[in-house]
Amino acid sequence: MSINPGFSTEPPGGPYDQLALKDDDSIGEIINGHNLNDLGKIVLKLLTSPKFSQTTDTESSQIVDDPIPQTLPNEIAATIRTLLCQIGEDTNREGLKETPDRYAEALQFFTKGYKEKANEVVNGAIFNEEMEDMVIVSDIDVFSLCEHHMLPFFGKVHIGYIPNGRVLGLSKFARIVDIFARRLQVQERLTTQIADTIDELLEPLGVAVIIECKHMCMMMRGVEKTESMTSTQCMRGVLKDGVTERRNFHALLKLRKRS
Repeated sequence: MSINPGFSTEPPGGPYDQLALKDDDSIGEIINGHNLNDLGKIVLKLLTSPKFSQTTDTESSQIVDDPIPQTLPNEIAATIRTLLCQIGEDTNREGLKETPDRYAEALQFFTKGYKEKANEVVNGAIFNEEMEDMVIVSDIDVFSLCEHHMLPFFGKVHIGYIPNGRVLGLSKFARIVDIFARRLQVQERLTTQIADTIDELLEPLGVAVIIECKHMCMMMRGVEKTESMTSTQCMRGVLKDGVTERRNFHALLKLRKRS
């Protein structure tokens, strides 16, 4: 996985001048065209750990099978403690003493989707049902971490499908969303993974997924646009190829918003 730590190559000119990236090879290493200082190296080491590698396989349900060892939380905590020191914090002060351990525990929860498989989470909740009318499960809360800055993005997921003799227990759609949201993500890939997984599990006549999210990487840094909303969609089967079916799906979602 190629990592761009996102640190500026321009000297910041503030109290953290020691963190500025220099062209001097004695300061950092050149990785993917970027000169990294000590802080960048620490982040890079953590993110390139095999336990946090994002699968790029086209199989949406394939995940990292290697279990996370019990020692990993301690390794994460040690890394976070070093990061706090690098930005000038005192890790021995009362408010930060337990922060590295808390963050290590939180990070494992935020990325637990790497250890989960959709077919295991569904756990037999697929039922034979002779119906061909559209089913929509809307307004599923989603929270994830942007893989570029490791900042949260959050919003709603809307799922629609036209059964082909099989239906899925309604709560399982939310669980499928969580499997892929609890990884380092981009919204576009998250949308496709959810749609492809439902398509693989149910083999429906069609499936559609729409995600609407706000991204903290746009709100609290960069362009700082707090009202910006990102919408992505993925369609499969007749909901992709059939104009009438696709219009019906969008019409039902609009009707939901009016009520």
